[in-house]
Amino acid sequence: MPAIHMEGFTTRPPTQEDAQAICDLIAAFDAAHSEAPVATNVPQDIQEGWRRLNPETDAWVFCAPDGRIAAYGEVADHGFGQLWADCYVHPSFAGRGLGTALVYLTETRARELVANAPENARVVLGNGVLLSDASARALMERSGYHLTRVHWRMGIDLGAEPPTPEWPEGIALRAFVPGQDERAVFDVVEEAFSDHWGHVPHRFDEWLHHIDRSDFDPSLWLLAVEDDQLVGVALCRRRPDTGWVGSLGVRRRWRGRGLGTALLRHSFRVFWDSGEQRVGLGVDAQNLTGAVRIYTRAGMHVVEQAALYEKELRPGVDLGTRELAL
Repeated sequence: MPAIHMEGFTTRPPTQEDAQAICDLIAAFDAAHSEAPVATNVPQDIQEGWRRLNPETDAWVFCAPDGRIAAYGEVADHGFGQLWADCYVHPSFAGRGLGTALVYLTETRARELVANAPENARVVLGNGVLLSDASARALMERSGYHLTRVHWRMGIDLGAEPPTPEWPEGIALRAFVPGQDERAVFDVVEEAFSDHWGHVPHRFDEWLHHIDRSDFDPSLWLLAVEDDQLVGVALCRRRPDTGWVGSLGVRRRWRGRGLGTALLRHSFRVFWDSGEQRVGLGVDAQNLTGAVRIYTRAGMHVVEQAALYEKELRPGVDLGTRELAL
């Protein structure tokens, strides 16, 4: 870990016991910068993220003199030349230089990880900040980052029972069967999201962490089939006070038939039936497959915008998706 000395603050790697405090920090950060803050993280989300990195070398907490976690940051290697930093400063400690320190720490570590990328691959370090956070955006630009993308958190408040979805002819819905459907679901998600900007292939064994959680609810994984072939999925979960559509994807050959809309509307009904009246999801605002149109037509609206900044650490061939496959 590079030496960082901030008067009055101590720096250390996070521990499993810090996960709740980090969630609280993120919630406080969002509340200070978002017009419609929603607590969408639980400790398992933080701990799940640590599976992709080594917290001893790739994550940092800054502790205030009273022991509170004042700031948190991490950098993860997603493979194929994509490195991602995620940094938060508690609003009570803004303006102390903690954000600058985290940008330095994450970039320093990211440069050490460049060697893990495939030969001749372009390596970029991504860092997302809220579009409304002017100081964070200025820090990114001073640090040599460039705005490349905007992501939205969209939501809907279900004030009344959602309409029954209209399923395309020949499509049926069935439940996810643990121990049977994992590989088929993974293959659908990989095909569907291979058309998303920046996508790089995932490994099946790493993807399984979505299921290896105590709060995993298979009844919220909705599978669309045609003649017993899996053709679309909506992989949902519950977050604090919110139903969350984590992955909604349709295989290429089945697009344009209203299946994505049907899966989304059925997700609304599943959450409504369980007493949840708020549903959210995240989406690339310039999504290549037209997902934003589906969400907007279903009544969802933008509640938060995040700016994705990138910094090139090594030139080369970009291995992430940049346009639709033909």
